[in-house]
Amino acid sequence: MLKKIFLLACFIAVFICSCSKKTSSTSPGFPSSKVFYNRSQFVMGADLSFVNQLQDAGAVYKDSSAIKDPFTIFKNRGANVVRVRLWHNPQWLKPLNGGKMYSDLYDAEKTIQRAKNAGMAVSLDYHYSDTWADPANQTVPAAWNGLSLPILKDSVYNYTLTVLNYLKSKNLTPEMVQVGNETNQGMLWPTGKTSGSNFTAFCDLLKSGIKAVRDFSATSTIKPEIILHVAQFNNAPFWCTNVITNGGVTDFDIIGVSHYSKWATINTMADIKTAISNLKTTYNKKVMIVETAYPFTTAAADSYNNLIDGAAQVNGYPISNEGQYNYMKDLTQAVISGGGSGIMYWEPAWITSSYHDLWGTGSSWENMCLFDFNSNALPAMDYMTNAYQF
Repeated sequence: MLKKIFLLACFIAVFICSCSKKTSSTSPGFPSSKVFYNRSQFVMGADLSFVNQLQDAGAVYKDSSAIKDPFTIFKNRGANVVRVRLWHNPQWLKPLNGGKMYSDLYDAEKTIQRAKNAGMAVSLDYHYSDTWADPANQTVPAAWNGLSLPILKDSVYNYTLTVLNYLKSKNLTPEMVQVGNETNQGMLWPTGKTSGSNFTAFCDLLKSGIKAVRDFSATSTIKPEIILHVAQFNNAPFWCTNVITNGGVTDFDIIGVSHYSKWATINTMADIKTAISNLKTTYNKKVMIVETAYPFTTAAADSYNNLIDGAAQVNGYPISNEGQYNYMKDLTQAVISGGGSGIMYWEPAWITSSYHDLWGTGSSWENMCLFDFNSNALPAMDYMTNAYQF
């Protein structure tokens, strides 16, 4: 009997220990192990274009409460590509920043250098503007204002090629090049603005940018893949029809899509998977989400009005640390399951600081970042090292 009691006691002790081992592991919803992906398998990207400017404005970044270089943080958390914004000549930034410009060629050079020093590849995003280019704004650079279409095409070609040759001379050739940013209605307005299904001038300008990249690649060891960019999956079929099928723009590699839940009509993971699969099979191109983000809070860390609030919430993904992680994890799996080639988080490091622009001081994106209001890396950053099913 004593032997039976002793054996029973041992069994109970082992059972209790095994149970406590499970509950003391990673918190529910977050991964307990990490998988690091190389770029050829799947792009895990982060747009870090603001970081130089933010650090000049006092921003610091922490991982496990220790201040670290943000590029190192992203590399260690699974990022393999850094996306870099390029504006033509953003003189408007000088009065706001003590005479400094950001997102021009020389600031982009610094960002690219930091990315490559940290062991990551680069996607260079030509806006072909002195300021933000998006579906509502595609202002031609001031230096090109009033140019005819033929001269504008030459300007796009020469500028694109000159930038790449300069970066090559610094051993900073980007692995990917994006020709235009969120070009739903064309670029380089008014000349390159689309009208209904008339994409002719816009497609001519795209072809000039593409030719510059291909001509550069002819003598470059690194041959950048070319991305063309449209915002939101619901806009992609119309855009692709007019650019690729009707416009004859076929010499590129990747259809890049912005996906923000607040402005999306295709929002379930199943529908996103289908949209990616359809684009890939219809046009025989790689497909990537080149901009996305999801909030971890609806609160604000400063008085700069945030761009995205509770309206971004998707069913099943509460706005919380865990909700942000699960959304990004499931979105990444949807991209993979649809045959997509990558996902890039837009400005995950745009935390609050003394940064100021024409619209406010601080950040209009701090609730969408992958850092909390104390500058610590959030659990959601681990979506990049989740064990995905390919």
